[in-house]
Amino acid sequence: MLTLVTGTTGEVGRRFVPRLLSQAPQGDHVRVLVRDESRAAALADLGAQVAVGDLRDSEALGKALAGVDAVVNIAAAFRGVPDEEARAVNRDAALELGRASVASGVRRFVQVSTNLVYGTGRGRPHTEEDPTVPGGEMWGAYPESKAEAERGLLALEGGMDVRIGRLSFVYGEGDPHLAASMRWAAHWAATQRLQLVHHADVAQGLRRLLYAPGADGGIYNIADDAPVTAVDLHQLNGAEIPPALYERTDPDPWLGIVSTARIRRDLGFRPLYPSVWTAQDAGAL
Repeated sequence: MLTLVTGTTGEVGRRFVPRLLSQAPQGDHVRVLVRDESRAAALADLGAQVAVGDLRDSEALGKALAGVDAVVNIAAAFRGVPDEEARAVNRDAALELGRASVASGVRRFVQVSTNLVYGTGRGRPHTEEDPTVPGGEMWGAYPESKAEAERGLLALEGGMDVRIGRLSFVYGEGDPHLAASMRWAAHWAATQRLQLVHHADVAQGLRRLLYAPGADGGIYNIADDAPVTAVDLHQLNGAEIPPALYERTDPDPWLGIVSTARIRRDLGFRPLYPSVWTAQDAGAL
């Protein structure tokens, strides 16, 4: 099987591809799509094929998809970019890649999404059947465009097997994302929670989505077992805890908290790092 992976120079992609290469069954190959070939040199050294082009360039997509059996679309525009850019990358480019994949005969398409697509909390962990309810302090163009991409990809005609992996807040292995959480945690209530997932478990979850039989059209939450509080985040980042945290009230205690029952039951997922404390003990932060 030949798998094309996008977004391979980002925090998730550059940690996922080496694991995919090292664990690939004999005869399987990985191709990465990058805009700058020099940024893929380390992946090429590990055995990845390199295709150069932009997700929004139809000619480049056609070349990158030649002979491809499966796609893992990790490419994303996160917070801090203009809303138009977020929609162009997260929705429009993902749908263009999906349509081009159908036209090229790709059999399986794994779309990397986010637990933020659920929107507001429901008084319990979110399950994959829950519809999007826009709202909450984390809502914006990023989750909105990811939700629209999910719907559009699942509605594609042509028989391609589309699978969605909804990631919680990703951290680990030197990723600055955990430190960046302080931009929100500093203004939260002490008990306000954030659900995490380590890069090793992101890779595990996506690989299971890529290879598992019988998961056609499935949506799967990928997360650890122990959401952390604003106090925890301050401690993990070595920051002083502002007294004001204890004076605030959490406006939505179930915002972003998800169930992993489906991926455990259907795909055998078990977090290698069930909590951030496990990762900290292992020196994997």
